[in-house]
Amino acid sequence: MTDDDDLTFLPRLDSQLCFAVYATEHAFARAYKPLLSQLGLTYPQYLVMMVLWEHRTLSVNAIGARLGLDSGTLSPLLKRLETAGYIARRRAQDDERRVEITVTQKGMDARKDAEAVARSIAVKTGCTAEEARELHARLNALRQHLLASEEE
Repeated sequence: MTDDDDLTFLPRLDSQLCFAVYATEHAFARAYKPLLSQLGLTYPQYLVMMVLWEHRTLSVNAIGARLGLDSGTLSPLLKRLETAGYIARRRAQDDERRVEITVTQKGMDARKDAEAVARSIAVKTGCTAEEARELHARLNALRQHLLASEEE
């Protein structure tokens, strides 16, 4: 048995699904960065804005749950978005412990530019609309299977 034979039993980086997803995430980040910098947003801030464009007002906890982010990660993002004028934070009237986030008019105005970002990324993927929908569904199913396996 040679040293090369020993390597056949080791997982190869290029054959790992997790690495393909990881490397793709980094490629997405590189593709988004110049587009989002024109809006003054980072990718995580863009995700927060997408949630708020859908709902207008949400609690910090609801945003965190939707994005899978804890308050320690989310709070600095929200502070920067507030400083930039994209959102407003206020204590809920019915529960002072809950902080509500509302997208401002400036934040809503940025949505139009964000639509151009989404179109540009769609083109950069090289996927047809049908391929993108299929890939999206498969990745969501993969994530659900992985989350379900955590509960076992």
